[in-house]
Amino acid sequence: MAAPRTLYEKIWDAHVVDRRDDGTCLVYIDRHLVHEVTSPQAFEGLRAAGRKVRRPDLTLAVPDHNVPTTPRMRGSNGGPLLVEDVDSAAQLAALEANVADFAIPYFDATAPEQGIVHVVGPEQGFTLPGTTVVCGDSHTAAHGALGALAFGIGTSEVEHVLATQTLLLKPSRTLEVRVEGSLGFGVSPKDLILAIIGRLGTAGGTGHVIEYRGSTFAEMSIEGRLTVANMSIEAGARSGLFAPDEKTFAYLQGRPMSPKGPDWDRAVERWRTLVTDEGASFDRSLRLDASEIAPNVTWGTSPEDVVPITGAVPDPDQFADEGKREAARRSLAYMGLSAGQRMEEVAVEHVFIGSCTNSRIEDLRAAAAVLQGRRRSAAIKQALVVPGSGLVKRQAEAEGLDRIFMEAGFEWREPGCSMCLAMNPDKVPPQERCASTSNRNFVGRQGPGARTHLLSPAMAAAAAVTGRLTDVRELVS
Repeated sequence: MAAPRTLYEKIWDAHVVDRRDDGTCLVYIDRHLVHEVTSPQAFEGLRAAGRKVRRPDLTLAVPDHNVPTTPRMRGSNGGPLLVEDVDSAAQLAALEANVADFAIPYFDATAPEQGIVHVVGPEQGFTLPGTTVVCGDSHTAAHGALGALAFGIGTSEVEHVLATQTLLLKPSRTLEVRVEGSLGFGVSPKDLILAIIGRLGTAGGTGHVIEYRGSTFAEMSIEGRLTVANMSIEAGARSGLFAPDEKTFAYLQGRPMSPKGPDWDRAVERWRTLVTDEGASFDRSLRLDASEIAPNVTWGTSPEDVVPITGAVPDPDQFADEGKREAARRSLAYMGLSAGQRMEEVAVEHVFIGSCTNSRIEDLRAAAAVLQGRRRSAAIKQALVVPGSGLVKRQAEAEGLDRIFMEAGFEWREPGCSMCLAMNPDKVPPQERCASTSNRNFVGRQGPGARTHLLSPAMAAAAAVTGRLTDVRELVS
């Protein structure tokens, strides 16, 4: 009788093509997502070697990082979109040329399906349970919400996958994050993953694949799971996994690229086996009680710098080692905060709702519920809401969410990565502060000198109303 295995071990074993004496394995890749930033050199490498893309049918390209989120229309001559930044324009043009040369399926910037690559993949049914999914972007971990072993890769690995549909990898260790109980009123999946990262630390998952288990995750929607899995990389993990269940199957059924007819029935039968076996063991475990999680917000320049919104900026002298103490001092100097300052007293000038973490329809509904009948504070200089894809934007408009946002003083934008990473015109000015639903608060992440506070969509909406970081539970009932 075979030894019990974790979900990660089952997917890994099913994809190993060859095992080497040094422990590395050649692993088959089922799905490859491509965008404009990490692919140009990879395609040039193929050209230089005279190679083709091995499986263009398992590859999907979409521009997202550099595209402006202002209205986009092709000119009357059908030419490329006007992009002012020279490097961004060159990367976008290169992607268009490369997908044409190598016959790769592509949603261009004006396609209804265009959006952030980690929103488009699940939305199209390109991401499926039990598959291996890669992309030249660290937040590929998001696709683990559907039971896919998904992770970011570098440009040289992008070329390797394009040429061979395989990668050389070392097996990961396994980390169980088990959370039981229901999330409290006003507490979202974003608050939960921030709390998890706060406990694990940004290096806590290094070398591991996280599997999220327990009743809290079973109750969670697929969109909530996408938020949680997306930020697994912020805890240092290679990937994050959820066992596929009936919610997963319902989410995928009927998607454009999902299996159809008898293939669907066979796929679901196989996907039901993708669970961690009774008796399987993990290398490490972290256990939390959902009822103890509050709405969270970051105070520093790392996703692990997190406290409940009801808390205060920590005193660097309270950290255990000098390395942490010095990092906290640098963070506070960059963020312009003082130890002991109450988080609810921190004023913000910008609000951003979007990114591959929180730009799906459920995220927009949560923010709109807070904003309905309210206006943004006069202290807010800019408030952006950026849907994760054209399909999310269309659905939100059909539900009237766009009107709620615009009546509240938000700008309603076209899909893209936007203010998440300052690779396009959407940036936060130096020394100004943003309540952001993004996934990273690194130094300069939203622009040189920009100060970022990570939080949930509902919390971002609450900050827009009051002009300061705010406990959303005070605004909604």
